[in-house]
Amino acid sequence: MNDSPSIPRLYEAVLREHFASCRQMAFLSGPRQVGKTTLAKTFATTFLSWDDPDDRALVLRGPSAVAEAAGLSSASTTPPVIAFDEIHRHPRWKTFIKGFFDKHEADCRVIATGSARMDVYKRGGDSMMGRYFPYRVHPLSVAELLSPAIPGDALVRPPAPLDADRWDALRTFGGFPEPFAARNARFLRKWQRLRFEQLVREDLRDLSRSPDLALVEALARILANRSGTLLSHASLARDLAVAEPTVKRWIALLSSLYFGFLLRPWHRNIETALRKTPKWYLRDWASIADPGQRNETLLACHLLKAVEGWTDLGYGEFALHHLRDKQKREVDFLVTRDGAPWFLAEAKTSDARLSPALAHYQRLTGAAHAFQVVFDAPYVEADCFSRTAPVAVPALTFLSQLV
Repeated sequence: MNDSPSIPRLYEAVLREHFASCRQMAFLSGPRQVGKTTLAKTFATTFLSWDDPDDRALVLRGPSAVAEAAGLSSASTTPPVIAFDEIHRHPRWKTFIKGFFDKHEADCRVIATGSARMDVYKRGGDSMMGRYFPYRVHPLSVAELLSPAIPGDALVRPPAPLDADRWDALRTFGGFPEPFAARNARFLRKWQRLRFEQLVREDLRDLSRSPDLALVEALARILANRSGTLLSHASLARDLAVAEPTVKRWIALLSSLYFGFLLRPWHRNIETALRKTPKWYLRDWASIADPGQRNETLLACHLLKAVEGWTDLGYGEFALHHLRDKQKREVDFLVTRDGAPWFLAEAKTSDARLSPALAHYQRLTGAAHAFQVVFDAPYVEADCFSRTAPVAVPALTFLSQLV
């Protein structure tokens, strides 16, 4: 079974719900090639891309020029939708979009997209408070391939089987829509090379004025081989012959461009935890050769999509952590809900023998569930979240219940 490039996305349902009930702007952020532009074009009556010279010139003329071009002075049965694609590249994008929204809020709805984090902070008169809701767009996941619907209040979905063809494609070619749909190894390698070049030669230069972009690129190549590992900033600093704070700043920069992400350790009430050492994960698990690393990264990306999705949709405050103590007992992932541990997850390729660390950390954290997620195990029709004791679960079953 081959999916067409126009795979139905969860975020279409998210935007439909948003525009049916909210006046606020919808901010879509996420990695390059994840589908933000396609989503924006699906809903937009006027689509403006910062990468298009004519559209950029129109935006630079200011909110009134955009409103005139979009015909906002004419009556319409439903509010038109104005999409500003890659607007974060505008050097004064917050000022522009805040001014546009304040003047034309009643006349239209607004989508803004960015392939760098569109973090908006309250800074005096530049506050965006109350003017937007953020939605973080992720690659395809097992649950999204099964049903592109918004999860219900129970958060976890009933288990459902994904066919072997799509499961193999997701593990091999990743969750970015184009390579997933193409399912071609040569296409994947070309796509990955171009995406990396765009990241280090375009996006980094747009976002950073650092004169050391060659060293940031070298750091990115090092990190590309370290997904799922504890990061030593001191060791990386020595390898690159730079100061440790510089490495931390560069990793934050690469994270803001969605090259990868850091997981901080959970430490509340665990006195022996190593509190300062984060783990690093790539956003594209298909670029990882080692099967164990790839499976762990796939699970990390699915869990991150779930916690950010649940948070963005208003179900609560969710976060993803890892656990490791001075005795080197560790569990790959801990998901918290409104600040309290909810469930643990340990990635395994084929080993269904329970890791003793799951029971140990479940006692320490009070988490309701503890899962050993086994990737080579066949799907079973069982609700993973009905179990409270540590349990080995097939990855196909567990991932089908997320987002």
